[in-house]
Amino acid sequence: MSEKRIISTSGAILTAREIEEYLEKVGAMHNLVQKSSKETYPIPRLQENFYLIKEVNDLLNDHVKQGIPIHPAGEWILDNFYIIEEIVKSIKQELTLKKYTNFVGIKNGFYDGFARIYVLASEIVNYTDNKIETEGLEKYLAAYQTKKTLNMDEIWNIGIFLQIAIIENIRQICESIYVSQIQKYKVEQIVEKSIENGNENGVKRQVKYHSLIFNLPFCPVPIRTNRNFRRISSMKYSFIEYMSYKLKKYGKKTEKYLEILEEIVEKTGTSVSEVIRREHFDIAVKRVSIGNCITSIKKIQRINFLEIFKKINGVEEILKQDPAKVYDKMDYKTKDAYRQAIKEISKNSKISEIYIAKKLLELAENENGKKSHIGYYLFGKNRNIVYEKIEAKTQKIMSEEKKAKYYICMIAVFTILISLLLSLCINTNIVFKIFAFLIILIPTSEFVIQTFQYLLSKFVKPKLIPKIDFTDGIDEKNATMVVIPTILKSRQKVKELMKKMEVFYLANKSENLYFCLLGDCSESVKKEEDFDKEVIDEGLTQVQNLNKKYKKDIFYFAYRKRKWNEKQGSYLGWERKRGALTELVEVLLGNMSSKQLQENYYVNTWAKKNRSQMHVFNNVR
Repeated sequence: MSEKRIISTSGAILTAREIEEYLEKVGAMHNLVQKSSKETYPIPRLQENFYLIKEVNDLLNDHVKQGIPIHPAGEWILDNFYIIEEIVKSIKQELTLKKYTNFVGIKNGFYDGFARIYVLASEIVNYTDNKIETEGLEKYLAAYQTKKTLNMDEIWNIGIFLQIAIIENIRQICESIYVSQIQKYKVEQIVEKSIENGNENGVKRQVKYHSLIFNLPFCPVPIRTNRNFRRISSMKYSFIEYMSYKLKKYGKKTEKYLEILEEIVEKTGTSVSEVIRREHFDIAVKRVSIGNCITSIKKIQRINFLEIFKKINGVEEILKQDPAKVYDKMDYKTKDAYRQAIKEISKNSKISEIYIAKKLLELAENENGKKSHIGYYLFGKNRNIVYEKIEAKTQKIMSEEKKAKYYICMIAVFTILISLLLSLCINTNIVFKIFAFLIILIPTSEFVIQTFQYLLSKFVKPKLIPKIDFTDGIDEKNATMVVIPTILKSRQKVKELMKKMEVFYLANKSENLYFCLLGDCSESVKKEEDFDKEVIDEGLTQVQNLNKKYKKDIFYFAYRKRKWNEKQGSYLGWERKRGALTELVEVLLGNMSSKQLQENYYVNTWAKKNRSQMHVFNNVR
């Protein structure tokens, strides 16, 4: 198996405007391919980074116990290691190899094979010194999209790649922390063994040895990761800076040792004061960088990527132009289903999502009624209209009738086969076998139906019912009535249901929301029952009290009349519950005359109102 490639970006920290200009140039230069390479999958590197960070965290904890001073950047690691651990676990679960390879890749150059969004995230992280802000991120992505369009998956998942890039930088800082702590540990050993025992030659020998290795490209101090040892770049001034600090703590006792240190350091072409200055500068830089890393990781967890997606996604902007003016009012899940449908068409046709969205808009603009809504063309057999519009190969879409036929036929075939096999297993004459087959047929069909339904629930995704988002309340155009249709026989039942209806209102105090107790008459041999009057009186009283209590005319009551039913041989409400709702809809739409109202209802407090376009919901409690 080939070794995994590691992304590497570096450069000076840029201003926001400089980053935008740079990303515009990057977008112009990028040559793209449909998929990313498996060799660039970032999870193995992420795992390795985490092992190293954990190793450093363990070392820091040990040094705290031993009383060795901690690198200022290391304090961030000690306080926030649990956050890094949680982020790594989350990324490993979410970013599978299949998901990664489906991202658009870079075709050639230094980043050949890497996912474009991975490269983009790494560039943003490194040129901002790990400082991620929502407003800045929006501008950077928008700048890139002036030259190349990001698809929906890339925008939606950029947070994952930002975190991966930040953890890579945390690893690099941890390498420096590790070397610094090791040098401090060595200084502590030298001081303990040599200075406190007055061994001047020992100190000189140790300082000379460490000054020589500073000129080597790598420090021979290994860091143990999961299965191997890796060398890390040396912070070549850590030893001298900390040795100087320790010697000065002893006062006059260590003046000779400080002179020895200065002498040997000067032989390398510098001075102790210069080394200390550079080391302190490096410590300050690392502390700021690690602070930015940890702060940005926390911010990324709180960033509302849905809002960013809405602002910079080209497909979303086009869909908002829906001629029916419906898309923008829909809830998040419905919008996401529309976007996923466009993504699927793009994947099948190898055509840009933006182009498909534009053609979809053209189709809707040339139609009226329900056909003027973009969603009409995204699902079922109507999707082929889109494929024809973009001049792509149409898809074979099975009709609902054909699906039903296949389902019934499969159940019938399996039921007969299983019943036949079971009946043949009975060792008796042919007549008894036929009789057994007929008896077994019914329970076998139940078993087959239940099995099929279970399997289908596992493999067939349920269809989403498009919804309008009423989080901010119901507008007048979509005024809604909550209806409780039920048979009423007593005053107590009316009181009980009216209390429930009041609770429904208290839980849903939206404007343009109405509540109605739709009373249906019980079946009887008489056209009118003795309790009808007390039900009507109680219903009217309760509605009047509720409307007065809340100073709103939103509670209503209706009670239907009985009609003779020849088949039942008794008086009852027409078509029972279904009929009650059907008739109420006609009342709401203003399609029932005064004469019809008198024939169908004892009382209907809504009939005095003149409202139309009401959506009736059947809430059975």
